[in-house]
Amino acid sequence: MRILLFFFILLLTIPSSAQNKQLLYNYDYLPQTLMINPGGETNFDMHFGLPLLSQIHISAGSSGASLYDIFKKDGSSINDRIRSTIHKMDRNDFFTVNQQMEILSLGWRDKNRRYFTAGIYQELDAFAYFPKDPAVLAYEGNRNYIGENFDFSDVAFTAEALNVFHIGFTNYYSKDFNYGFRGKIYSGVFNAYSVGNRGIFRTENSPEGPNLYRHYMTGVDILINTAGWADMEESDNITGLGMMNKIARKAFFGGNLGLGLDAGFTWYPEDHIQVTGSILDIGFIHQSKNVENYRYYGNYTTDGIELLFPEGNSPSYWDEWEDELDRNLKDETLTNSYVTWRPVKLNASVDFGWFENSEPCNCYRPMGRRRYYNHIGAQFFAMKRPRGLNYATTLYYDRTFNEKFRGKLTYTADSYSFSNIGLLLSATIYNFNVYIAADNLLDYTNLAKARNASVQLGFQLLFSRE
Repeated sequence: MRILLFFFILLLTIPSSAQNKQLLYNYDYLPQTLMINPGGETNFDMHFGLPLLSQIHISAGSSGASLYDIFKKDGSSINDRIRSTIHKMDRNDFFTVNQQMEILSLGWRDKNRRYFTAGIYQELDAFAYFPKDPAVLAYEGNRNYIGENFDFSDVAFTAEALNVFHIGFTNYYSKDFNYGFRGKIYSGVFNAYSVGNRGIFRTENSPEGPNLYRHYMTGVDILINTAGWADMEESDNITGLGMMNKIARKAFFGGNLGLGLDAGFTWYPEDHIQVTGSILDIGFIHQSKNVENYRYYGNYTTDGIELLFPEGNSPSYWDEWEDELDRNLKDETLTNSYVTWRPVKLNASVDFGWFENSEPCNCYRPMGRRRYYNHIGAQFFAMKRPRGLNYATTLYYDRTFNEKFRGKLTYTADSYSFSNIGLLLSATIYNFNVYIAADNLLDYTNLAKARNASVQLGFQLLFSRE
């Protein structure tokens, strides 16, 4: 029973910084770098991504635990390992899942050397803090925590699926400076949002009462906002194809809509030194269609039931407790619209190049600067989450082997680990480009130990003017 409770909690949390794309950032051989910095440089004059295949990105992570912590063979019982894992994590540890897929991607350079981009991508993003107090209460009960508070504010999560329609440009301002902007329209398919919950559960000794204990639930106010899900629940008789059509309509402007903006720049203080920065997803979605908000609130005191969560509880025990809660705590289903803000992301980097590339320069492109075979640099990443920013810092080595083949090696320290080694390889044959990138290579021999993993790949056509 306790094991099931623990994994139920994990499943609730899984449905920062997994969106850090340090391998693609400042990588001018690929158009995807412009999705991370609209003011970045590109080493081509036109691109067209293979539909649904130009970028596929999947990442997941946990800042506080891995599967190995639960299933390792160290002579202890699995119950002890679960208990140890719960206690070593805190309310600021988090779980995250992110998936992106470019549906359409294209770009072109005009006669003024500005580079325009347009496209559509689909994204699924879920983030949850570890609900430390509810997890301890659910797994261990309150027997050993008399007089201590269990705080329901530990529960906080967001999850959304959406399509993003975008158009942007990179402008050549001078030989030393590029800047760019991208406008976005968000079309939401599904959203769940629960942040700012309140409430305390507490057990006190009560020798004068009918039970030795008195239990208090004080100031409980839990709100879970959802949008885009209500009509799915009502579609009991709909076919699989009908469900896909309904999702597609929401994804293409039939869902909840919002607006966003990206901005970025590239600056050369010296020929071989490059400084960049970007801010992404300054935006919001107005959740007004198919909204259902579930609120649970009130105060509750009882000394007639021993809430100790013993093993093998009979159904009547839980039925009795549920009836008691229903009599004292209120639940409401509301349809009020709400606004969600996109998780803003910041990037910045400093890059140093050496060993000049003597290949002919295409001077139609901006900058017209010397190019180098080797680059080393540092990148900083931050992402806004409900309780603050998640950070990551990356050191990298970028090597151009020839005009057809290039690679990038990274070392990243973030909330997940201090041993994240990543590798990106990109090859171009005629005009056809393929790339693959992966993080946490040291953990691939035993993925159960990995606290996060990220894989990206894509296929596209790149064209350059002579």
